[in-house]
Amino acid sequence: MPTLLRFASALLLAALASAGSAQTLRWASQGDVQTLDPHSQNESLTNQINGQVYESLVNRDRQLAIEPVLATEWQQPSPTVWRLKLRPQVRFHDGSPFTADDVVFSVLRARDPASAIRVYAGALGEPKTLDALTVEFRLAQVNPIFLQHLSTVQIMSRAWSEKHGAARPLDFKNKQEGHASLNSNGTGPFMLVSRQPDVKTVYKRNPAWWGRFAGNLQQVVYTPVKSDATRSAALISGELDFVLDPAPQDIARLRNTAGVQVVDGPENRVLFIGMDQARDKLLYGQVPGDRNPFKDLRVRKALYQAIDIETIKTKLMRGQALPTGGITPSPLGAYNDAALEKRLPFDLAAARQLMQAAGYPDGFEVTLDCPNNRYINDEEICLALAAMWAQLKVKVRVNAMPRSTYFAKLEKLDTSMYLLGWGGSITDAETTLTPVLRSRIPGDSGGVGSWNFGGVKDAKLDELAAASSSEPDAKKREALVKAALARHNELVLHLPLHRQIVPWAARSNVTVVHRADNWLEWSWISVK
Repeated sequence: MPTLLRFASALLLAALASAGSAQTLRWASQGDVQTLDPHSQNESLTNQINGQVYESLVNRDRQLAIEPVLATEWQQPSPTVWRLKLRPQVRFHDGSPFTADDVVFSVLRARDPASAIRVYAGALGEPKTLDALTVEFRLAQVNPIFLQHLSTVQIMSRAWSEKHGAARPLDFKNKQEGHASLNSNGTGPFMLVSRQPDVKTVYKRNPAWWGRFAGNLQQVVYTPVKSDATRSAALISGELDFVLDPAPQDIARLRNTAGVQVVDGPENRVLFIGMDQARDKLLYGQVPGDRNPFKDLRVRKALYQAIDIETIKTKLMRGQALPTGGITPSPLGAYNDAALEKRLPFDLAAARQLMQAAGYPDGFEVTLDCPNNRYINDEEICLALAAMWAQLKVKVRVNAMPRSTYFAKLEKLDTSMYLLGWGGSITDAETTLTPVLRSRIPGDSGGVGSWNFGGVKDAKLDELAAASSSEPDAKKREALVKAALARHNELVLHLPLHRQIVPWAARSNVTVVHRADNWLEWSWISVK
């Protein structure tokens, strides 16, 4: 065994040494939770782990349908008013009661400018306490996916937050730390025991949880393990019970390993390349004439048509990818419209002609920012793209970094080109159109365009997307969404790649439920 692998394995063994109970789940992924503050970051693993401690008013069942959680029922007295009854006799982990005041506090906190989910919280309107167990939301306009937006806001204790100086979300991009970074107090099925960032985080079952456990877990130990080989080896040896992200090259071996099972399915997540289309000059690049080549549709189209997506699928992803020309996490977001899903063809000759016509026959230089522990083969995808674009004489420097550094960099718009994966439990196009595709509004803290890191701006797209956000008629809204997505594709504002097929790997004595949003729900897990 190579020295580095032996060292990594030794560290893993040390981290797991205290976790050996039959009802303990020891699991790993390549990266760590970014923060325990449930509103500070909007990243899948972070949301998922925090979501075992903090609960929302409504959430998702095994098929991703909305189900009641901290709210037991709801009604719409008018198209712009939602009234919810809250679950009685629920307590936070510190023993304090859950009330409507905590809901109002959490929604207002989640729409703070420092919150990464402010675009969703802002779409909920103004929350008002009617009584201790009734809350009302008064909206400025119709929200066709109100309940789906509601599922994204995890509820915190107002008293606990104010006591510990956590009344506002931590400013992650500026590396702000606070009590909520390393501590938590929710109403959920699991309670935080200890937190060692980038080493180990331990949770225990909440004996006072209001809900019913479908599984038998008493303790959960999460250990970030960057090395693909180490994660797989630890699973095979029994040092780990579950791996969220086994490497594609290991899947066949794991399927054929005694005592190990692989559970997989497509994820609601699309990977794409974003480009700075706002600045007149790239922050990170060398371009003839000091221009920004990404402002030219011909350059964007040339880069798109130079991507050999089938090679990425078969050679790099080992078949664990579904190439697409769409920009929504699921085809459902585009109403399964084949035209909106169709890719531009891989055509190097056409791409070279486009570069020539745009005035870049000898290419240019640019830095491609990329995470190295977030998506399946993320850094490798960036390196493959760099090699493909070299055929156009575009010299790409891949700048790979851990997710904790990467997302803070993007939030500062400190990038010229980047890889992003976008997805989750919501398949509606709204959660792509508003945060990712619409223009940033100067001085607006509502989150419109908050994930538009390339500064994409098109008045027609903005108009269509904004109209779709408040259109109550389903058919009219479908037409608006399709028109907005078609406009995006026509302008090649991003370079779509593929949707991930996400395999999970577990020991054969572990029962898990694989959801299309890549969410591991601990209360459903059993270890025999």
